[in-house]
Amino acid sequence: MSESAVKTQQQRVNTRKILPPFVTGQEIVLIGVIVVLWVILGLTTPAFLAAGSVGPLLVQVAPIAIIGVGMTFVIITAGIDVSVGSIVMVAAVVTARSLVEFGLPFWPALLLSLLVGAALGALNGVLVAYGRVHAIIITFGTMNLFRFIGLQVFGSSTVNNMPPTFNFFGRGDAGSTLGIPHAFAIAVVITAIAWWYLRYTKGGRSLYAIGGNAHAARLAGIKVQPRILMVYALTGLLAGLAACMTLAAGTSTLDQSVGTGRELQVIAAVVIGGTSIIGGRGSVVGTLLGALLVQTVSSGVVQLGWPSQLAFFFVGLFIVIAVGTDLVRERARRRS
Repeated sequence: MSESAVKTQQQRVNTRKILPPFVTGQEIVLIGVIVVLWVILGLTTPAFLAAGSVGPLLVQVAPIAIIGVGMTFVIITAGIDVSVGSIVMVAAVVTARSLVEFGLPFWPALLLSLLVGAALGALNGVLVAYGRVHAIIITFGTMNLFRFIGLQVFGSSTVNNMPPTFNFFGRGDAGSTLGIPHAFAIAVVITAIAWWYLRYTKGGRSLYAIGGNAHAARLAGIKVQPRILMVYALTGLLAGLAACMTLAAGTSTLDQSVGTGRELQVIAAVVIGGTSIIGGRGSVVGTLLGALLVQTVSSGVVQLGWPSQLAFFFVGLFIVIAVGTDLVRERARRRS
């Protein structure tokens, strides 16, 4: 057998080894933590488990989880995208202005937001994949560039009198079916599709290989640069979808704070969900659970009447624990 064939076979074996199990230990822990938090919050603030509280919480979880799916793909490939909040801002304001000024109906407006997000994400992908500069440097630069573009579109004012075009993604009867918010249901479906793609397709498994060792992945015949471009474009597209959900927040006014801090929530959900920040391992199901935990903490702090700053403390604490645990596991793997 030739040397190249041996390397290809070894890469295939290694790719199978780094696929996560059907249910990871991190996911089990997260489910336990969420259940405990919900029980405690339900006992201390009975309104927390009321339908009028759970529904809005799930609506708020949805955009974090949806962008988190794309971010999971990015971090699995050993990258990162800190510009997603700014992408949400640009997609939201462009779509909002189109709704107000041109009266776009639902589907054209949704398509516009998706295209704007995908285009900005693809720009990140081109720069990261072919620019040979670390992703955090590239996306930190584009984060500021995209925010500048968004502010220019805002024109130093808010977007007012937005029609209820995206109520399908919002709260209340128009935004739910059988009590399940449409936005959260879409997040679950996207997560399921992403889980299947990562586990059962060659393209999905190749992302783990790229994150584990990009050079070895190239030797195995994986087209590394196009796949990296793809995951950033996908993340931008999902940010465009999340922007539409942001426009269904129940207000007819969009201000310049839209998208601010969204990247921190998303990265927190991904890392807490068990995706390794150094690449090569990750779970979109864990990301969905991480998003639910992040939003549960934020909502719980508010309902308990505690200072809102405590939400940042608890989320930061969860991130430190998750990253620390991941580093310990990585050292253990290298020793074995």
